[in-house]
Amino acid sequence: MKEIFLTGNDLTLEEMVSIARRGCKVSIKESALERVKKSRAIIDDIVKNEKAVYGVTTGFGEFCNVSISKEDCRMLQRNLICSHACGYGTKFSNDVVRAIMLLRANALSKGFSGIRPNTLQTLVEMINKGVYPIIPEKGSLGASGDLAPLAHMVLPMIGEGEAEYKGEILPGSIAMERAGITIIELDAKEGLALINGTQVLTATGALATYDAIKLLKVSDIAAALSMEALRGITDAFDPRIHVLRPHPGQLATARNILKLVEGSTYVTRQGEIRVQDAYSLRCIPQIHGASKDAINYVKAQVEMEINSVTDNPIVTEEGDVISGGNFHGEPMALSFDFLGIGSAEIASVSERRLERLINPQLNDLPAFLAKHGGLNSGFMITQYAAAALVSENKILAHPASVDSIPSSANQEDLVSMGTIAARKARDIVDNATRVVSTEILAACQAIDFRKGAGFKLGMATQEAYNLVRKSVDFIEYDIVMYKDLDRVTELVKSGKLLEAVEKIVEIEY
Repeated sequence: MKEIFLTGNDLTLEEMVSIARRGCKVSIKESALERVKKSRAIIDDIVKNEKAVYGVTTGFGEFCNVSISKEDCRMLQRNLICSHACGYGTKFSNDVVRAIMLLRANALSKGFSGIRPNTLQTLVEMINKGVYPIIPEKGSLGASGDLAPLAHMVLPMIGEGEAEYKGEILPGSIAMERAGITIIELDAKEGLALINGTQVLTATGALATYDAIKLLKVSDIAAALSMEALRGITDAFDPRIHVLRPHPGQLATARNILKLVEGSTYVTRQGEIRVQDAYSLRCIPQIHGASKDAINYVKAQVEMEINSVTDNPIVTEEGDVISGGNFHGEPMALSFDFLGIGSAEIASVSERRLERLINPQLNDLPAFLAKHGGLNSGFMITQYAAAALVSENKILAHPASVDSIPSSANQEDLVSMGTIAARKARDIVDNATRVVSTEILAACQAIDFRKGAGFKLGMATQEAYNLVRKSVDFIEYDIVMYKDLDRVTELVKSGKLLEAVEKIVEIEY
């Protein structure tokens, strides 16, 4: 796997995922290190001459008017980290922690933060050697950066806190020692440079965005299988309709469905069996497409943010140190609320197709897809579970970004709650994945009930069906259902289902 060099300017979402989830190594490009050195020289000059600069020779937040002597600058930075590390709750998973460290390193590499090169290199070493700080999920307002969780990230760097190393949670100092990484003493501005940014909310939301993009492709596969199982009408996907309302996601989805069912004898034409399908089938391009357009917008915002400077104060190339508001998470808070809403809609329409697959009043299939109904319940309760997830998503989709509680004695009087928005979006995507996986399993069961009639699946949907059937069998009698659902969910989450289908056709996004 190739090494990825950080410049602060051109990291992509795909590269971020390669580092966060696939263990790709990281280095700082030499040109970026030169910028970091120049920025640091400006900070050293400020300390030497005892100029009044926020967070360097002053306190923080409401304490911005309290002067700090050059002798106390280092203690100020250590105190900052220790006092701000007050997060709570379940720890972030290792892929999120790697993404957090990566994005902070990338932002620092731009050379506007005043950090020392060796401090930046320590952070990179932790990524490459697998030292993962224990970072609680809760405690950030998403403005003044992700202060509390990023402080937890820094603790092991200074020999405090806890970190996971080779699967074991250890005191931070021991984890660093075992990995062969030297603990650092923070110098002027460095504590602030490490924690004043949007990297926790951005890392969490960026990974959720990546997962949502994959899920939206799979949702087209699920919909195509349901179309075949329910003998859906393909006329609704005619390109002549969609060019008249040319939203990109709508056009792509219509093309995807026609490509996926190409060659199928399950699907029908208008008037062959019925004149119209219900919205959950007929409006797949409009519904899926709207979510695709929403999430494409979020992806563009993510790739802008992961290459942005989100510090305060910012050290300019001209040598000025300016206090501003680039740490404010509002741009991403709104984006991740949008991500959650777009993903929730995919779960909602998937659950409606699941209902059409199992409800005998809405199809010509055995009730609840049970071969021996009555003694067996079949897929009856899978819809209950999916409906519960969809309902939970509706609650989670309430926007976090419209909320605010002032902090720091009202100095920070409107905050973004962007980290909450990102965490909610992540949970919505996860719930939606389970709902879509349930639809896929039910569609394959329904297709099997029609096998004797000599129908033929599309080339691409046949590939999806074959992969599912390698993992789970037709359910003739009631089984412990969650195990089969888990297997299909893993096919979706791992990317195996999408990869198998894309060997036949490219799924547009």
